[in-house]
Amino acid sequence: MRPLTRPVALAAWLLMAPGTALAHGGASHALGPEWGFDPWVVVPLALSLAFYLVGTGALWRRAGIGRGIRTWQAVAYLAGWLALAGALLSPLHWWGEHVFTAHMIEHEIVMAVAAPLLVLGRPLAAGPWAWPIGLRRPLARALTGGPAGLLWRELTRPMMATLLHGLAIWVWHLPALFDAAVLNDTLHRLQHLSFLLSALFFWWAMLRRSHPASAAAHLFATMVHTGILGAVLTFAPRVMYGAQTAQAGLWGLTPLEDQQLAGLVMWVPGGIVYAGAALAFVGLWVRRVGRWKHGHAARAR
Repeated sequence: MRPLTRPVALAAWLLMAPGTALAHGGASHALGPEWGFDPWVVVPLALSLAFYLVGTGALWRRAGIGRGIRTWQAVAYLAGWLALAGALLSPLHWWGEHVFTAHMIEHEIVMAVAAPLLVLGRPLAAGPWAWPIGLRRPLARALTGGPAGLLWRELTRPMMATLLHGLAIWVWHLPALFDAAVLNDTLHRLQHLSFLLSALFFWWAMLRRSHPASAAAHLFATMVHTGILGAVLTFAPRVMYGAQTAQAGLWGLTPLEDQQLAGLVMWVPGGIVYAGAALAFVGLWVRRVGRWKHGHAARAR
């Protein structure tokens, strides 16, 4: 394997890449690095931002700025939205169609950066406020009760969310399915959608529904199984993703090197995110136990 300084040069070139054209598929493959404008991506992104901004504005006009949704939470949502838009529309997406390493970076941004930031922004608190007054209460009831509410509660149970997130990651990294998604627009969109949705369920379960000790355990388990998958890609003796790595030579990499670097991206940076979050929850758990002991001792005195 060649020196690992090569991914740094690749990332620098990617960030500086200019251009504007269509997203995945079509004639864009023949051009250089470019921004994407796939309506199946742009429209949902635009609507999600519009609903959040309108809803947060309406909530703050009613309750006061920072109430219901705190200022830092709104900033977190905007940061997550920018990360998601950058991953799916910037030249990184174009590079991901040609270089496995860039594709893996794109996926890690979606699942380990954008998703937790979006969850921290409390989008479900802002959403109903974006609708006309007469529809707000029925919409809130639909989100919290009935079949939709039941489905949401099931999908965001910590164990269920962890299993769904892990299943999405492992199934889509089956070589035949991953290569098919690279070659087929519809499968590619479904791949990204399943990564995003399963990550949102997972981080919602961790941040909104889990005890800190439970969240730390689920995050550690996710770090372990994604690390195993990353290690498999890194140490595989042969190329497993023929279509995804077919053009690696255009950027000075062999197909096997491209696969190895993609595995390292999943294994190390991705693992650091899950490990860091797990440690944060452990710290929160220890802090809560300390407060409980202090309060118990004070009551005893």
